[in-house]
Amino acid sequence: MGMQTHRFKCIVTALCLAVGFSIPAYAQQASLDDLYQELAEADENTYARIEGQIIAQWERSGSAAMDLLLRRGKDALDEGQPDVAVDHFTALVDHAPDFAEGYYGRASSYYLMGMTGPALDDIRQALALNPRHFEAMRGLAIIMEELQRPEDALELYEMILAINPQSQEVLGTVDRLKLQLEGQAL
Repeated sequence: MGMQTHRFKCIVTALCLAVGFSIPAYAQQASLDDLYQELAEADENTYARIEGQIIAQWERSGSAAMDLLLRRGKDALDEGQPDVAVDHFTALVDHAPDFAEGYYGRASSYYLMGMTGPALDDIRQALALNPRHFEAMRGLAIIMEELQRPEDALELYEMILAINPQSQEVLGTVDRLKLQLEGQAL
């Protein structure tokens, strides 16, 4: 009887742990979904605040150590040291391979170093992990423009506007690309 009681306690403990760990992930996803809905309905005065809240959610890994690696990588980028940033983001990717921000940060670093191929690969991975990552989409669109693929860039910018319809920077870029493509059609 004592063995069955012990086994029952282990099962209950495992169940409580599983539920306890899944609730914060569900709450974060629900919160992100709500923020994306708010962003889709935002006006030009409120979109930037909501956009910032979404990015803040993206940057939460759930681990203080991983958040520190992300912060160090971002700081290195801010200081104009993409090579140092690559090291921090690579460590982040190695230790948290399901955290899209590590790939996005490393992609940004590679891009600044002129390494387009690795940047594209990391953007692909960031978007596989977070398909609504409008910053990664914007990075990909910028690269598409540089590769003389304005149609692909325009399609990406329009995908961003489907998520974030008030983004003034993207709206201006879409107008510029449409004008450029119309000029080519003549």
